[in-house]
Amino acid sequence: MRTKKVKRIKLLKGEKFMFFLTIIFGCIILPASWVYTKALLTETNIELEKIEYKIDSQTDTNEALSMQIDELASIDNIQGIASESGLSYNNNNIKTISE
Repeated sequence: MRTKKVKRIKLLKGEKFMFFLTIIFGCIILPASWVYTKALLTETNIELEKIEYKIDSQTDTNEALSMQIDELASIDNIQGIASESGLSYNNNNIKTISE
């Protein structure tokens, strides 16, 4: 019975180096870059949430100030202040400043 000889393929130095680089790239560099990218994405999302919170709080403040302006510009309020000061109410002299 004859045994088959296994033919071994010898790799050249350049081929060994390329194989080594491929293994390093696949096992170390790709996962590290994936984790780094996810960390940057998470950081960006946190910054976005902070900015959205500031926008929401500023919108609430603007709405509250707008309601306060409407209350101060109401006819009852104007007539009350005019009568306290001894003035007469004249609708033609009232000017409301708005956007």
